[in-house]
Amino acid sequence: MDTTTMSAAVFVQTNATGENRIVAYSRNDDGTLSELGSYPTGGTGDGVAHLTSQGSVVLTADGQHLLVTNAGSGDVSVFDVSSSEPKLAQTVPTGPAPKSIAEHAGLVYVLNTGDPSIVAFRIVDGRLEPLPETTRSLADGSDPAQIGFTPDGSALVVTQRGTDAVALSAVDDNGRLGEPQVQASSGPTPYGFAFTRGGTLVVTEAFGAQTGRAAASSYSVQGKSITPVSHSIGNGRSEICWAVITPDERYAFTTNFADGAVSRWAIGNDGTLTLEDATAGIAVDGETGLRDEDLSNDGRFLYAIDADSHRVFGWAVDADGSLSPIGSWDGLPATVAGLVAS
Repeated sequence: MDTTTMSAAVFVQTNATGENRIVAYSRNDDGTLSELGSYPTGGTGDGVAHLTSQGSVVLTADGQHLLVTNAGSGDVSVFDVSSSEPKLAQTVPTGPAPKSIAEHAGLVYVLNTGDPSIVAFRIVDGRLEPLPETTRSLADGSDPAQIGFTPDGSALVVTQRGTDAVALSAVDDNGRLGEPQVQASSGPTPYGFAFTRGGTLVVTEAFGAQTGRAAASSYSVQGKSITPVSHSIGNGRSEICWAVITPDERYAFTTNFADGAVSRWAIGNDGTLTLEDATAGIAVDGETGLRDEDLSNDGRFLYAIDADSHRVFGWAVDADGSLSPIGSWDGLPATVAGLVAS
């Protein structure tokens, strides 16, 4: 690893009530991790195991800043990660129980879940500056899970577990949102999602945590329109929540919280989704806890939190999408949440 930058790293948050912290790891050439240390966020977590978050820890696209939600204190922390270790630059209020962040070209949206809303910021000189007249309230009972930009940054997507819907809103040059187009989810409890560069959206569906009922769907997102492609393809597992897509856009990996498995899906050129291997990777087989995941920037390694075993697990990603275990790293609290890799 280049010791002067954090270009190969993994970050998680503790979500602790007394003092939320991030835990940083450097990534070695073989994908194994070495803990660098833990760093206070200046805020507090909610102290609840299994924080219902998607994207609570994110890196900006330029790799210079790490953004972390503090669900307990209602704010977001900004770390400078351009040197050899994270440096806290700012902690800024956002609203009650922020749990998801999206960033594109310096424009940042935070999803607050305590009183469901979206609030916008712009990164200026390494700090978040609020954008006026950009806060939007979400419907009561929407129970939003994740917020994210379309690949070109022209629209914002929010999954709504409470109403079984996916909402798409246009973003103007000033960061203001247009009226959302609400698409009924192909399956119940839409949760985490990821995009291909061409606009294919892959969304996980948790089916209200029913045992053996988990699925993923794909949609085509073009401009202001969202159109279902593959409808609710099941994997036979339980409580699927997170999704990532490989840089070559051939595969999606999803984590199944209730049974410790990573599933692999093939993505067709037309956006169709095919389950290839429901148990492509295993953390602790049959045990709960597997949650947030991310791929290294080069797509060679996949990492995921297993909160119940207090570990980060890692796999090497082969050319055919198969996963080979490379190790696990313990010492994390049961409240650990959020994971991002560079």
